Amino acid sequence: MNEVSLTGVLRKEDFGSAGARRERAAGRIPAVIYGKEEPVHITLDTIEFRNILRRVSESTLLTLKIGRKQKLVLMKALQENVLLDQITHVDFFEVTTDEVLRANVSIVLEGHPEGVKFGGVLEQVAYEVEVECLPLDLPQHILVDVSGLGLNEAITVGDIKLPEGVKIHTSAEATIA
Repeated sequence: MNEVSLTGVLRKEDFGSAGARRERAAGRIPAVIYGKEEPVHITLDTIEFRNILRRVSESTLLTLKIGRKQKLVLMKALQENVLLDQITHVDFFEVTTDEVLRANVSIVLEGHPEGVKFGGVLEQVAYEVEVECLPLDLPQHILVDVSGLGLNEAITVGDIKLPEGVKIHTSAEATIA
């Protein structure tokens, strides 16, 4: 697992759209952490968040440091204004290491299929699968080797080799490539 950490500052007041605009003007992104307890409103440094955003997906565990506390979270939603190239809000979901969770994990194809040499075309049909596991066992992505794939052949979800402790919830007959 890739360890990604981020620092947040607790928002004690000044909620709402006017407060969020002031935070964004100050170079911070409003965010909220949902979980079993009350939602926690925080702000993130825009530059720090943009730097880690390149390495983060929906299945990446983040360590969010808020003062002296640390929370293990998954990024669930990202709102952005594409015209202004500005991230406007981020939602996180707090996880506990001893509870099983469900998440979508991206599929990455590797290798050069044999069928392409004979005029075939590799087409990726599914780009992610739903898995269930403990948070620390959550893979960032699943590699699927397509090297042995010939003409008119397919790789299905049932053909995927999963890490230990990870159970797939997508139909085994679903085609990947």
